[in-house]
Amino acid sequence: MKATVLVVEDEEKLRRVIELQLKTAGYDVEQAGTAEDALKLAGNADLVLTDLRLPGQSGLDLLTSLRSQDSHIPVIVMTAFGSIETAVEAMKAGAVDFLPKPFSLDHLMTVIDKAVEIKNLRTENIELRAELSRRYEYDNIVGRSEAMREIFGTIDRVAPTRSTVLLCGESGVGKGMIARAIHHHSPRSSKPFVKIDCTSIPENLMESELFGYEKGAFTGANTTKPGKFEQADGGTVFLDEIGDVPGPVQVKLLRVLQEREFERLGSNKTRHIDVRVLAATNVDLRAALEQGRFREDLYYRLNVLPINIPPLRDRKEDIPFLASHFIGKYQKDLGSQVESISDAAMQKLMEHRWEGNVRELENVIERSMVLATGKVLEASDIKLDMAPKSRPAAIDSFLPEGQTLDQFEQSIIKEALHRASGNKSQAARLLGLTRNALRYRLTQMGIES
Repeated sequence: MKATVLVVEDEEKLRRVIELQLKTAGYDVEQAGTAEDALKLAGNADLVLTDLRLPGQSGLDLLTSLRSQDSHIPVIVMTAFGSIETAVEAMKAGAVDFLPKPFSLDHLMTVIDKAVEIKNLRTENIELRAELSRRYEYDNIVGRSEAMREIFGTIDRVAPTRSTVLLCGESGVGKGMIARAIHHHSPRSSKPFVKIDCTSIPENLMESELFGYEKGAFTGANTTKPGKFEQADGGTVFLDEIGDVPGPVQVKLLRVLQEREFERLGSNKTRHIDVRVLAATNVDLRAALEQGRFREDLYYRLNVLPINIPPLRDRKEDIPFLASHFIGKYQKDLGSQVESISDAAMQKLMEHRWEGNVRELENVIERSMVLATGKVLEASDIKLDMAPKSRPAAIDSFLPEGQTLDQFEQSIIKEALHRASGNKSQAARLLGLTRNALRYRLTQMGIES
């Protein structure tokens, strides 16, 4: 696109000469004879070329007014009364260059071309920075529901801190994207972000993967290798599916969280690191706590700032925005001709349960776009995953009428306490629970004794 130069000069003949020169060089030109008229036209300009001496307000007044409006339009000032003092005053007010009269047209074009080039470079730099950060900005974590707006607000508050965050939610809700957003908007954004998938690492290798090992620490350890935590020093570690970490490793994780220190496998040397820990789980860690599969002290150390991400079926108002987002994404990635989605197709998406959450929706949109033959996704194009899923038996077939599961559970616990005459240890044995597990449930019920 052509750059537009606003020429502010009260001498009409000179204004006309400058206009012809600029148009010959490929610029669009707007003209004004006063600063007051120039302010009305400045919004459409890419650059302002103004005389300092004007009827009414001066060129410096114009420059000051533009800057007070938070305008970033580059301004070049010209005057027949050139002096070092005038030039300094203009530059201090925000002018990008100073052009003393009389000047040659070649000199004029050199100054204007340079100013426009600098402006373009600055604009390009801003756009590149925006593009770099766009992947993990909140508008890329699509959601306009009240629940998602609350999560975005929480990210804003927790990202600048170094506190541990626990992301809870079903598989496919976007826990990994939110973890990256927290890192990207934190002071550690320029440092490493190391994701550790706790389900993919064999139990016997997890300690060495997380904390590294020394040469000779075990058979096959032919070299020294730093672990994931060392690789993330200064940055962020994201422990995905933290509930699958075995007990012995949980002890070392607790030490890292509390003391910021650890030893490599096969070494007695204590190493200190500066990492922020983000963790995610799709299981109820409190239930794992009751069953003795997860350390209580580690749970409370991880659960400093919990963020619960609701499943897609509980925020279906986000589905239209997610679907449009994925259509735009795969239109580019797949070179697809699909541009939009019909109302009937959208209704089909809204009625689906989405056990796989956002990940399943994205897969469905991609699959449907690959197989679609038109520019609009129709209901017949939407290929849902209709594979049968194992579901728990309906609870209303055996729960007492009018009672919820929580109410039924509480009635059983109260009956056990009654039969045990209030003895918690005996009641726990009747229920097949540990004494601590029973105490936890009683606390949840608001029963102290």
